[in-house]
Amino acid sequence: MGSSPPRPQMKRSTPHMLVAALVFLVLLFVAGAAVTLHHKDRRPISPSTSPAAAEKITLSRKMLRDKRAEAPAASSDGGGRSEPLPRGIVQGESNLEMVSMVGDPEHGRQKASRSLLAIPVGIKNKAAVDKLVSKFPAEEFALMLFHYDGAVEQWGDLEWHGRAVHVAAAGQTKWWFAKRFLHPDVVAEYDYVFLWDEDVEVDAFDPARYLAIVRREGLEVSQPALARGSEIHHGITARQTVAGGGGEGGDVHRRFYRRARPRCDEGSTAPPCTGWVEMMVPVFSRAAWRCTWGMVQNDLVHGWGLDYKLGYCAQGDRTMKVGVVDSEYVMHRGIPSLGGGGGWSASAGRIAVRRRSFAEMQIFNRRWKEAVAADASWADPYPETAAA
Repeated sequence: MGSSPPRPQMKRSTPHMLVAALVFLVLLFVAGAAVTLHHKDRRPISPSTSPAAAEKITLSRKMLRDKRAEAPAASSDGGGRSEPLPRGIVQGESNLEMVSMVGDPEHGRQKASRSLLAIPVGIKNKAAVDKLVSKFPAEEFALMLFHYDGAVEQWGDLEWHGRAVHVAAAGQTKWWFAKRFLHPDVVAEYDYVFLWDEDVEVDAFDPARYLAIVRREGLEVSQPALARGSEIHHGITARQTVAGGGGEGGDVHRRFYRRARPRCDEGSTAPPCTGWVEMMVPVFSRAAWRCTWGMVQNDLVHGWGLDYKLGYCAQGDRTMKVGVVDSEYVMHRGIPSLGGGGGWSASAGRIAVRRRSFAEMQIFNRRWKEAVAADASWADPYPETAAA
């Protein structure tokens, strides 16, 4: 008999094939579970589900939600932008102009005033404020009044009352109001911001001539000179003439000369000898105000210490960009307006205000030094003042 044909031999599975098959089955199981969870993500967990299983399901659902939240939002322009609004609809700046509630909103718009006058006012100084405001023509100046005594209706009989923006907050200071209601984006349309006290007489002052001089001289931070008889705290703010000695003569002076210590002479480069104005009647360019507003501290409401730093906001050399205009001058009467009420007598209240002001100056100077030390990327253009 012939030999029978050989039986077919089964090939032995290799370890690699077994591992591949096992991996495939695991992936298939995981994918199926994920799809099931995705479709059943919002279904309630059955009461019969064991606590352990319920915890696993809850965790899986949370992981899926987190993954969806992390996915990048689709961009409308394909460039990766994620802004909530299209650029063309965003208006990041505003003004203080009155707008009619009727008529064509696009063709009936009035041109914005070129500058802004903002004053803290109390009803006791109504007559003086009326004279002050009347010097500033409506077609050139927007007007904002900060009513620190809360009285608003009592101003309604004045001719210019209707064009003023009135803000009332009892017992607050000029710098408290300015920080909260004169944000640079709100006043960005104005060339200059006049942030003046109310106790100022303007018989010899013309705002149009003043601004013409400021533009010609390139002043970013300025003030009108104080006439003889004013309350003067620093000599640089007093009106200077050629005959007065030590002055530059002409329309503007930028430095002050003093033999007594601390000495101020031609070599002086720091405030209050040069690059300095006081805080009672300052005038800021648009760029200078944006810088100054950022420097005003929310909780330091008297502004003490700011005057020594205004030169940093002068958009250049403070010895040239900060100045006092002699040919357009005012009288500062120095009438106390803060400190009364709250159980204080007038004199005790003023003492308390002055004590608070001095404490604020110390705090501001400390914060300045801390900020300089913490910002390694900032180079101080006036290092001698940082050590003062």
